Amino acid sequence: MPVNALFSFLIKKRLQQIELFRTHPHQAQFEVFLNLIRSARYTEWGRQYGYDDIKTTDQFRERVPLQDYEAVKPYVARLRSGEQNLLWPTDTKWFAKSSGTTNDRSKFIPVTRESLEDCHYKGGKDLIALHYEMNPASKLYAGMNMVVGGSSAIEHLRTDSYSGDLSAIIIRNLPFWVELKRTPSIEVALLENWEEKIEQMARATLREDVSGIVGVPSWTLIILRRILEITGKQHMLEVWPNLELFMHGGVSFRPYREQYAALFPGNTVNYLESYNASEGFFGITDQKGSNDLLLMLDYGIFFEFVPMHELHREQPRTLLLHEVEVGQQYAIVISTNAGLWRYMPGDTVRFTSTDPFRIQVSGRTRSFINAFGEELIVENADRGIEAACLGTDAVVSEYTAGPVYMDGTGQGGHEWAIEFEREPADMEHFVSVLDRTLRELNSDYDAKRRGDRVLARPIVHNLPSGTFHQWMKARNKLGGQNKVPRLANDRSWLEQLLPVIAA
Repeated sequence: MPVNALFSFLIKKRLQQIELFRTHPHQAQFEVFLNLIRSARYTEWGRQYGYDDIKTTDQFRERVPLQDYEAVKPYVARLRSGEQNLLWPTDTKWFAKSSGTTNDRSKFIPVTRESLEDCHYKGGKDLIALHYEMNPASKLYAGMNMVVGGSSAIEHLRTDSYSGDLSAIIIRNLPFWVELKRTPSIEVALLENWEEKIEQMARATLREDVSGIVGVPSWTLIILRRILEITGKQHMLEVWPNLELFMHGGVSFRPYREQYAALFPGNTVNYLESYNASEGFFGITDQKGSNDLLLMLDYGIFFEFVPMHELHREQPRTLLLHEVEVGQQYAIVISTNAGLWRYMPGDTVRFTSTDPFRIQVSGRTRSFINAFGEELIVENADRGIEAACLGTDAVVSEYTAGPVYMDGTGQGGHEWAIEFEREPADMEHFVSVLDRTLRELNSDYDAKRRGDRVLARPIVHNLPSGTFHQWMKARNKLGGQNKVPRLANDRSWLEQLLPVIAA
């Protein structure tokens, strides 16, 4: 049997399991909950909170407080020094390095064998399974898959224990059947110098028969454009005619949609979004052409959700799946098979469906502008930028925004720093459409904009090409899982970019 046909046959069982939790979500989540509690009942954490006699989710929520990284950090420090059986019963040898907190440059998120195999790897396999479900004639596994990973830089803690980018941990532990179809070589994929990696990845893959791509849209875009520069081709389907799938995540795809449409003309490429982080793999697009993500309920993650109006209480009330409502924003809370318990990773989501449970990532609990009670979130900003581009034939490469504080007139506003791939035909109209769309999407923003009483019309700066790349480079944030921060409730990012704007 050909490899592609065999692979297609093997994933059918998994599709049946996905359909099972689609139709029985509450049962699936309760089974996950019980497995987590039973597994960890004899750990130091489990003994501290009496996991041995927890039988219900209500007992769990009453007994275990919500956690952020600062609360977990002392356990992580002990795990990194070699202690075990603290948060999870099996050895915790790997730590995914991610963006830092107020007090630290980096967070180190525990990664266990269970979270690697039953969550992160399972998510990758399910992306392919759902692609086959949407495209039964797919020949994805007949070609190679280009994986745009992070840095190879790791910190050895012990012989078999290390910290590094999640992508480095994943790639270093991939099963052989994945390695057979992955390009480029592991040495190139995990190069630490991002600019060197762009060049080597472009040259190493341009002659491969690439049928699938895995990567963050922003960084993958740079590599694809470099391939076009080298080959002189007009678009990527001239380089990789059998390309059929782009699996992306990490940032919203909205600001990049038009740029990828130009790279992959026609409708032959399937775009599948994933919602994954160092803490776990949470959601996957399961409908062709949809922006919604199916909440993956059998990855060893138990979900709770904090209503946004509860978020700033000392111990907010959480909701379970049967209590959430479509259209409402929630901060996500997870308990995982990596030993994170009632942990808040900092993401906010909006439910688009409860049968089955589908979500959209709406932003970060710390990535918003609320200097004047407007409560502008990243999802609003992405949609506003998208509408302004459509209305002015523009294409945005990157953007960030922050507040303009009230002056003597008693009026504040928002300031946007935008780098365009294609500048708008009329910048004033671009600003008007952006402003109008934000008002339509966000009633709080609209109320503050009425009569220009509190918020003035947005200020938009057109940044020179390459500004964000140089800015990220100066901050040592090129490539991997690093992202351009979209919104900030202060002017920290803008103040770093303003000298470029002024020049």
